[in-house]
Amino acid sequence: MQTLWFILIGFMLTMYVVLDGFDLGAGAIHLWAAKTNEERRLILQAIGPVWDGNEVWLIAAAGSMFFSFPVLYASSFSGFYLPLIIVLWLLMLRGIAIELRSHIQNPVWVSFWDGVFFIGSALLTIFYGAALGNVVRGVPLDKNGHFFEALWTDFNPYSSNPGILDWYTVLIGLLALAILTAHGANYIAVKTEGVVNARSRRIARLAWLVTIVLTVLGTIATFSVQPAISASFGSRPWEIIFPLIALAGLIGMGYYNFRQRDLEAFFSSCTFIVGMLASAAISLYPDVLPAVNPANSLTIQNASASQYAQTVGLVWWIIAIILASIYFIVTYRLFWGKVHVAGTEGY
Repeated sequence: MQTLWFILIGFMLTMYVVLDGFDLGAGAIHLWAAKTNEERRLILQAIGPVWDGNEVWLIAAAGSMFFSFPVLYASSFSGFYLPLIIVLWLLMLRGIAIELRSHIQNPVWVSFWDGVFFIGSALLTIFYGAALGNVVRGVPLDKNGHFFEALWTDFNPYSSNPGILDWYTVLIGLLALAILTAHGANYIAVKTEGVVNARSRRIARLAWLVTIVLTVLGTIATFSVQPAISASFGSRPWEIIFPLIALAGLIGMGYYNFRQRDLEAFFSSCTFIVGMLASAAISLYPDVLPAVNPANSLTIQNASASQYAQTVGLVWWIIAIILASIYFIVTYRLFWGKVHVAGTEGY
């Protein structure tokens, strides 16, 4: 049951990154893929019906963590209190920007909220990447499962008390920005035509090249700062399937982009994200929050709730996931296809 919940929470977080990732990426390219007010409204229309629903996966993952791994929930939410507050503000600012930009038809007003939307989206991707980097690298947990990290210290990930932002987590944050920029550009290319489509393809191609470089650097750095990953792949050779999935997605992103097959390029970036996150999760298993001192790491055993709580939670999770899946399938089917200027009222 503990392993099952490890998989289910990983699945929900992956769904969040895949789905909310493309609208974060759309925000990150917002100022460059679209030059005029009409073009920027097209991008907002492309994500408008789905962006808030996509964030449900993050809430669902956090709620599931509360009753399946309560010690993990308590330790991570208290230790990462500062970045979580920053993330909440950035999420709110993105939503406010989307809702308020069209309330006053004034160039200064509209440009201000466009800038807020871009900054909120770009910084969110970097903070999410840094958060993943912290989890992979390990945090300074004590024997009671407590820790607190400053925003940054000496930028040394090998320190016994590293900060949230050191060179490794910054590298992973920039990698996340590159990946989600390509992912968002692929999605906007799928949803648009004409000049916005052409610009999105060019941005996706550039972000893909940057992603290749940062993926290589990030992989080398990850094996350097977290030796347990090498040991995991050595003891469970079948894990190599997940990096291979990521590699196939990365190749597909470029291959289909150059052939102007936008939908295939988008699904390739989805595949790359799934492969990368699955590789990170499975290589850390059974740890759910590694510690700088491995003896203090939280695992699926010492961080989990009782068997009864996880079993009852699973029943309700199945009901909720069925309802959520119906909602997402219906929503995406209703709003699938290209967006047009005629439908941008309200954005």
